[in-house]
Amino acid sequence: MTTTLRPLHDRILVEPMSADEKTAGGIIIPDTAQEKPHQGKVVAVGKGTTTPDGAVVALTVQAGDMILYGKYAGTEVKVDGKDYLIMRESDVLGIAG
Repeated sequence: MTTTLRPLHDRILVEPMSADEKTAGGIIIPDTAQEKPHQGKVVAVGKGTTTPDGAVVALTVQAGDMILYGKYAGTEVKVDGKDYLIMRESDVLGIAG
């Protein structure tokens, strides 16, 4: 997937997973009551962090990874009509799968 936004340094661009619209029992949940999931797919990553001596340390996460992140992590951005989160790698709690 190609986007027009490339994250810098230790930031990553994440496509959040969509919230469930129905419960297990089949009840439809309205948009206002849906809780945002805290996982998504990494779309793009920055080059990495720069140490004080000038070396670049590559990021652990890679494009295509499914990640878990904190409830208030990242900043919501809209690129090409789609919603994304841009966050630091330190906001990632773990890589799923």
